Amino acid sequence: MNQKEAPQAFEDGGQATVDELKKLNFGTNKDPRPIYVSILLSPSEKKSYLELLLNYKDVFAWSYKEMSSLDPKVAVHQLMVSYLTWIANIVPIKKKNEQIRVCVDLRDLNNVCPKDDFPLPIIELMVDATTGHEVLSFMDGSSGYNQIRMAPKDEEFTAFHTLKGIYYYKVISFGLKNAGVTYQCAMPKIFDDMLYKNVECYVDDLVVKSRKREDHLQDLCMVFDRLRRYQLKMHPLKCAFGITSRRCQPFNRLVKKNVPFVWDKACHNAFESIKNYLVNPSILGALMVWNSLILYIAA
Repeated sequence: MNQKEAPQAFEDGGQATVDELKKLNFGTNKDPRPIYVSILLSPSEKKSYLELLLNYKDVFAWSYKEMSSLDPKVAVHQLMVSYLTWIANIVPIKKKNEQIRVCVDLRDLNNVCPKDDFPLPIIELMVDATTGHEVLSFMDGSSGYNQIRMAPKDEEFTAFHTLKGIYYYKVISFGLKNAGVTYQCAMPKIFDDMLYKNVECYVDDLVVKSRKREDHLQDLCMVFDRLRRYQLKMHPLKCAFGITSRRCQPFNRLVKKNVPFVWDKACHNAFESIKNYLVNPSILGALMVWNSLILYIAA
């Protein structure tokens, strides 16, 4: 191993050290493998450094052929083959329950997305379709949109900024145009033989209806089986089962025997609903096809 005086500055432009350096060659004259140590080291120190460096010379690379790669699990560098047109910002919104919903401002993306003209159900017709049913149950999808995955080729278009970097959605994000339509289109595939019979659906809201009270549990079982099969989850805090109330029911209970008279908010709301109903008589009503229909016409 040859030892020579080393210059204070390396040929590649590195900064000079305070100490003068001594070059040690771990290779041969034809295949030099230089490494530098301080010339101020004592003989014993120099020996110790030399032994240490020789034992760990595999952590150095004197040529590209000797270079390995860092474990990809630790870090990788990726080049975006197709750059994103835009990256959205986060918009925090406080919900009614005081929780914070993190939304993404997707207006730019929505502006370039064509509108899907798949028709959503008409709410008035859905309400009319529940006429004549003795029992109803209401269910709401748990974070409904997030239960449907994005098409892999479109995931990157939902990219947004965070303090920790840029992320994108792998599921439908709230605020995406046509999100409701996509959810609505999925419902007939899940409840194909139940819709308009014992199930009504508006996006992620479900109504299970039964003409006879004794049939409602069976109808619910059929719906739950279908939900389980397709792994569609409902929000338990937004569900109500076995509903039979009518406009007058909240304060009808007050006229029963041995019931304390307490006029609560439910009674007040029901009373206001009746007053509004009486002063605004309905022009159209749901057709009860199971009853006789009398048609009056003018000559």
